[in-house]
Amino acid sequence: MGMASSDKEKRGFKAVVFDMDGVIFDSERATMDCWIEVAEKHGIKDIESPLTACIGTNAQRTREILLEAYGCDFPYDAYHEEESRIYSERYGGGKIPVKNGASEILESLKCAGKKIALASSTRRQRVVDQLRNAGILEYFDAVIAGDMVTRSKPDPEIFLVACETIGVDPADAYAIEDSYNGIRAAHRGGLRPLMVPDMLPANEEMYELSEAVLESLVEVIEYLGLNVDA
Repeated sequence: MGMASSDKEKRGFKAVVFDMDGVIFDSERATMDCWIEVAEKHGIKDIESPLTACIGTNAQRTREILLEAYGCDFPYDAYHEEESRIYSERYGGGKIPVKNGASEILESLKCAGKKIALASSTRRQRVVDQLRNAGILEYFDAVIAGDMVTRSKPDPEIFLVACETIGVDPADAYAIEDSYNGIRAAHRGGLRPLMVPDMLPANEEMYELSEAVLESLVEVIEYLGLNVDA
């Protein structure tokens, strides 16, 4: 990337579009753990492999992936309801751990006058509830969820809708993502992808598609030249 890219980004960006699960909340592993519990109870083999392919996609695509893996008679809806119940009991009401640096980056972006949007594949009610419970909903100028768009990541639709909603050209917006599908979607939409890996490490494709791969949101704050004490 070099210094030219660094100088350009400090001058040029107007907005940041965040993914939620695995970026703001440490929720990807929590979801996986709940599914593993359901799988063990019902004797479902090797659930982690197809679930890994679901990271960054919406509920419809997750359903398709699991039906492809286990057959069309797989009772996905019943198992998903069970997983959701376990998740709510365990992590509802603000119990999901917030990622290191999440509150700081939102505050520093707001102080810098940047637009902030969320583009999450999760359904809107769950997104809003989780953001509200964590006390960070008010930071977002727009919240675009998986049930508000037609096509799931890696299609760029959700990012394009987010940028349109906040009135920012995609080229002036960073997208912060942890998943391969999210980075692909942001890149295809013409945003500037920053990958902060969560459950899956960055591979060669991710390094190619991302403007930078950073270890944490704390590193993103530094990369964007934001003042945490603003």
